[in-house]
Amino acid sequence: MVVARGVPDSEAVLVPHASVGVGAARHRLIADLTDRGLPAVLVDDAALVLSELLSNALKHAHALPSGSVRAAWAVRPDDLLAIEVTDGGGPTRPRQASPSLTARGGRGLSIIDALAADWGVRGSVDEVTVWALLPTCREEAEEPAENWEFDFDAAEPL
Repeated sequence: MVVARGVPDSEAVLVPHASVGVGAARHRLIADLTDRGLPAVLVDDAALVLSELLSNALKHAHALPSGSVRAAWAVRPDDLLAIEVTDGGGPTRPRQASPSLTARGGRGLSIIDALAADWGVRGSVDEVTVWALLPTCREEAEEPAENWEFDFDAAEPL
């Protein structure tokens, strides 16, 4: 496994640009956060956020040049858990939708918005990262740093 350099307690993995990658990444995140002793409710929320981000990347975006999508998470010094998914971009930028009551999808970013202290999108045409910050305790951190980024060269394929 390649661990992010310069970022305490972080992991980054390359996930196949296919639905099988969502479960593998989710299991890896659950095992990692559980091993760190983080609260079960945070682990559950983090698994849901990662699943939604990866599912959106697979549905709406292209793979990175490696043919994969990068998933990363880190426990930050400011008591926030950062989760990021980076893909090869797509025809539109990720944005929160307002689906009808009968719509089969379109609620993923609304779920993330409800669980996260903050979330956003950064990147270019060829690479887009959607990130979310979850408080590691019930009391949310006052002001999450918006420009915080992972510092890594590569990630381990799953």
